[in-house]
Amino acid sequence: MAPRLLHYSDIENACDDPPRIGRLVRAIDHHHTDDTLVVGTGDNTSPGVLPLVTEGRQALEFYDAIDPDVETFGNHDFDYGLEVTREIVRESPQRWLTANVRRNGNRFGADVGVEPWTILERDGLAIGFTGVTTPQTPSINPMAADLVVEEPIDAVRETVETLRDAGADVVVVCSHLGRGDEKLARRVDIDVVLGGHVPSPRNEVIDGTLLTRPGDGGTAIVEAEFGNDGMPRATIHETAGLDPDPDTARVFRRLQAEAGLDDVVATVENPLDRSETTVFGGEARVGNFVADAYRWATDADVGLQNSGGLRTGSTLTGEVTVADMISLVPFDEPVAVAEVDGATLEAIFDGAAGATLGFAEPDWWHAQVGGVTLEWDRQGHDVSVLSVAGEPVDHERTYRLATSEYLFHTDDEFPALERGDRIEVTDRSQHEILTDYARACGIDPALEGRVRPAADDDPE
Repeated sequence: MAPRLLHYSDIENACDDPPRIGRLVRAIDHHHTDDTLVVGTGDNTSPGVLPLVTEGRQALEFYDAIDPDVETFGNHDFDYGLEVTREIVRESPQRWLTANVRRNGNRFGADVGVEPWTILERDGLAIGFTGVTTPQTPSINPMAADLVVEEPIDAVRETVETLRDAGADVVVVCSHLGRGDEKLARRVDIDVVLGGHVPSPRNEVIDGTLLTRPGDGGTAIVEAEFGNDGMPRATIHETAGLDPDPDTARVFRRLQAEAGLDDVVATVENPLDRSETTVFGGEARVGNFVADAYRWATDADVGLQNSGGLRTGSTLTGEVTVADMISLVPFDEPVAVAEVDGATLEAIFDGAAGATLGFAEPDWWHAQVGGVTLEWDRQGHDVSVLSVAGEPVDHERTYRLATSEYLFHTDDEFPALERGDRIEVTDRSQHEILTDYARACGIDPALEGRVRPAADDDPE
C-alpha cells in the first residue's frame, strides 16, 4: 500500500461533544495502517469549553487516543500563554514543527522539542515535513504578543531546500495560514500543503501542489495518498455516521462532569443554528442573541460580535446549559464599550464585509449586530449603516458600542475600532454576560432585517 497522510485540523470545540470527538478518533483509527502518518495543522488545543477550563490540556487525551506523528501551531494554540503551550508540547506524543514562530530570537519551544523540520519514512518514501503559522498570530491573539511570527514564504523556502538536501523525496507543509496556502503553493516548490485556519474544507491542486483542509469542529479528516506516479491525491472523509470510539467518548464525558458546567440557564423552543454558513452568511438568530446580550449588560446603543469569534457547533435546543453559553464565545475576553461618532461607526462596519481576512472566504459576513441596521453589498463588499435605534445614523452624534475587548487589540478585524475609543471594560467575560442574559431574558431571538442586502445585489 502507498504511503498515506491522515490530516486533521481546527478540532476546537469538538472536545465539548464527546460523541463528536469520539467519531473523529474512530475515523482516524479506521483509516490508519502501517503506511500512514497522522498530521495536525493547528488549533487543536483551543478554543472551546473544556479548553477554557483545562487551559487546552484536554487535547492531551485526544493526542493519546490517536498517537499523531506531526503537528504545527495554530493561533489559538497560544490562548492560555506560552508556558502552557510549551507544557502541552512537552507532554504530547507527536513532533511539533515550526519554520516561522520565534521567541527572543530563537525558535519557539526548541528547548521542549519543537523542530523546524523532520523526515519520516513510509514504504520506502522519505517524506519531509515542516510547519508554518499565520503571521497575524501576535495581533489576533494577545497571549501570543511576545512571539515573532515571520513571513512564511522565505521561511518555508529555506526549510524546503534543507529538506531536499537532507534526502526528502517529497515535502509536506503543515500550514495554519488559511488563505495564504495558495500563495505558498505558487511560490515555493512543495508537494503537499495540509492547511487549516479557515473552517471550510478544501481539496484541490494548484501549480502541481496538493492543497487540503478538513474544515473545523472535528467533522472530517483528509486522507492524502502518494500514488505510484508520485502525484498525491486526497479524499475528505466526513465523520458523521460513524460509531464514536467508546473510550474517547467516556474520557471526555468524565472531563465535562468534573468541570461542573451542566447548570441549565434557559430552554430554547425554536432551535438556534450555529453552523458556519449561518454565522458567516449574514444576520443570524444566534448572533442577534449575543449582540443583544452585550447591549443589555452595558446599556450600549450598538452591540457587535465578530462572526469569527462566534464559534460554530451543535444546534442549541431544549435545555441550554452554562457549557452551551461558553461554547458560543469560549474566551476569557471581557466585554468593553467604545464611544464613537456616527462617521466612525460607519467606518467600523466597513470591516463587516472583510474580503481579505486570512481565516475566511471572500464572501463571508463578519458582524453580528444589535441596535443597528446595515446594508450589505455582496458584490462590492460594501457596508452602509442605515439606522441606529431606528433613526438615521447621525455623523455628529456619539454612540456607545459594546463588543469584545479582543477587537480593540487586533488590526485584523474592524480596524477602524481603535483602542483609544474604549471608555469602559466590564468585569465580566463574554460568556458570563451571555449566561446572565439567558437567565434574565430567556433565549428566543428572531431575524429582524438587521443585515439587509443592497437593492441591486444579486439575490443568488
